[in-house]
Amino acid sequence: KLIELQGNIRVIARVRPVVQAELNSGEHREVVDCTTNEDLVVHRDPTTRTRFEFDKVCDQGSSQAEAYELVSPLVTSVLDGYNVCIFAYGQTGSGKTYTMEGPVDNRGVNYQAIAEMFEVAKEREEDVSYTFKVSMLEIYNNTVRDLLSPTLDEFNQPKVLKIRQTSEGNVVQGLTELDVVTSSMVEDAMKKAGDNRSVGSHSMNLHSSRSHLIVTVTTGGVDKHNGVKSKGKLHLIDLAGSERISKTDASGERLKEAQSINNSLSALGNVINALGKKKVDHVPYRDSQLTFLLQDSLGGNSKVMMFVNLSPVSYNMNESLCSLSFAARCRAVQLGSGKKNDNSK
Repeated sequence: KLIELQGNIRVIARVRPVVQAELNSGEHREVVDCTTNEDLVVHRDPTTRTRFEFDKVCDQGSSQAEAYELVSPLVTSVLDGYNVCIFAYGQTGSGKTYTMEGPVDNRGVNYQAIAEMFEVAKEREEDVSYTFKVSMLEIYNNTVRDLLSPTLDEFNQPKVLKIRQTSEGNVVQGLTELDVVTSSMVEDAMKKAGDNRSVGSHSMNLHSSRSHLIVTVTTGGVDKHNGVKSKGKLHLIDLAGSERISKTDASGERLKEAQSINNSLSALGNVINALGKKKVDHVPYRDSQLTFLLQDSLGGNSKVMMFVNLSPVSYNMNESLCSLSFAARCRAVQLGSGKKNDNSK
């Protein structure tokens, strides 16, 4: 059902269990209620509640396998020549990185997607020959950094890469693209990228990612019978956490990071709002590096799926409502149908 919804951003709401920090806060009344597989309700107070409807709702007991099962058809469609974008959105500490990466013993979307792509390619090897390339970058303080080959500039700072518009879409100049032939090669690259990613501690999360992480897998296929070529692209995106600065005790560099994160997420919201209008003269993709890079995905040539990750408790209710409202706007956007990128010899 999810893959048939051509033209819409599909949205999966995933509610994580209550964590110890919330129990310690004293404000741990559970206010998010997963009423059906497609509905959830936020109890603002004893008499007021707000209902949201999505393509799928995963409650606190949902497994990594169940979450991945929802995106699997989109992932395999990349090998058929489609562009796919899967991203996780939500406040700091809501479970985005758990959903996309997961711990070593319980892997998330990224690792399961890579494994499945190579498995399907092997199943099809008698008919189609595939190649794979992978790149990984972060957007930190609205600058693009290569996570696979982080080089320093003359000031001993990570070198900033530029996004350029080309006939094949927006590309990052100088970004490392690795040729990979096994899923373990990609996993090794993801570990290296993770080690190079900007993280920092604040009161919401001891190991908070301070950047947006984008893993991109590009596939090339050649049909062994008729020579028809196809090209697919998979973006796997772990967005930095949206947050109220007052909650993070941010100051100095951390404050600058938080403001940059919130500005880029606000720019993403503005793009979504513009795309949601029936008539619009201008979509502000260039307002942030994040939206400029995602222009191809959001502009109609991709299948897009979003996880909105949520804390279930009253302490985070305002942030949860903001995330849910954003997700509802995303779901209402009519994109063009995902188009296949195949061409003949």
